[in-house]
Amino acid sequence: MHCQARHSPAGECVGQQGRPTLEKLLGPLLLACLVLGGATSARVQAAASHPVAERKGSSQAAASSRPKATAGSKVQRQQVAVKAKATSSASKAKPVAKARPMANPKQRVKRTLQANRAASPRPLAAARAAPAPLRLSHAQLAGLHTSTDSLELKSAVALVIDQETQEVLYSKNDQAVLPIASLTKLMTAIVVREAQLPDEEVITITQADVDTEKGSVSRLRVGTRLTRAELMHLSLMSSENRAAHALGRSFPGGMDEFVKRMNFKARQLGMNDTRYVEPTGLSSANQSSAHDLATLVTVAALDPVLRDFSTSHGYQVEVGKRVVQYNNTNRLVKHPDWDIGLQKTGYISEAGRCLVMQVRVAGRQLIMVFLDSAGKLSRLGDAERVRRWVEHNGRSETQPVLEPVKG
Repeated sequence: MHCQARHSPAGECVGQQGRPTLEKLLGPLLLACLVLGGATSARVQAAASHPVAERKGSSQAAASSRPKATAGSKVQRQQVAVKAKATSSASKAKPVAKARPMANPKQRVKRTLQANRAASPRPLAAARAAPAPLRLSHAQLAGLHTSTDSLELKSAVALVIDQETQEVLYSKNDQAVLPIASLTKLMTAIVVREAQLPDEEVITITQADVDTEKGSVSRLRVGTRLTRAELMHLSLMSSENRAAHALGRSFPGGMDEFVKRMNFKARQLGMNDTRYVEPTGLSSANQSSAHDLATLVTVAALDPVLRDFSTSHGYQVEVGKRVVQYNNTNRLVKHPDWDIGLQKTGYISEAGRCLVMQVRVAGRQLIMVFLDSAGKLSRLGDAERVRRWVEHNGRSETQPVLEPVKG
């Protein structure tokens, strides 16, 4: 088929209007675009199918773009590696505490004040925690506990008398005049009994009977109503202070008259070393000597009621809506080896542990007096030593006969 277009003088084929054809003009441009587009698409597909290789190539390209490390930088890297290894081993051996964040100024001031407060002494707390200073007894102040005796008694004063013969079997510091604590209650009971007041008369415990001398406790509440006999029983057996005070307060003429009667009776009995200021023994001004107390025990033991009340094992009283059990303060009254006719214990810090008894040992009626014993149970231990000593000397002819021993 022959070309219907006209030909230029150069022999090119032109359109009807005498211009070059569109294929001739756009052909080279389209070819170039197709070539470039194909190359780019191939590169994208290769990168998508091999990402690691692409990144590695990029890293190598970046590394090749960096300057090569010198010998000095290589040494530095080796030193850093050595330090990192040492730090790692140290951290394995001992964990490193995390650094605390910096405190603001207010927190630093608060921590400083707390540290100073913890380091500084606290006088109030120390005063509460510190134990109360030990108050020495009158016998300790007089140095009576430094005296020695053959039985090694713990009491500062001791006296043992045969009641029938008035023979002094054993004595230690028997001339000392000391506070006698609740041994006072024997004289309280004697004065009440001699006044022949009604035993069944009901007496009410009042606020006036509450101890303000030593602050001792009592199970007899204010308002408790007991008979005079019950108050005397608790006073002698359990050394109940409110009971003894109520006996003196309710006495005809009041407390002053009662104390006068107590001192009058002491003079009447020849107890010239004895003085009373109140009926309970809580005051250290109530004082006597061992010989005067032996006289007091002898007189009190003549009254069967006082013997029975003082040696009773226990007694119950109604306090309000409840029943309160009281027991004897002297455990020896329950012991089968002891035959006790009358007894009384006593204690305040100024007097120490005290004990008086009328007992029968080895067929002999004895009066024992122990004042200011060193420990809580040592007065009972001293009584046991004396009892064994009397029993031993009473049945063995090879042992020395009983003789007065002066401390």
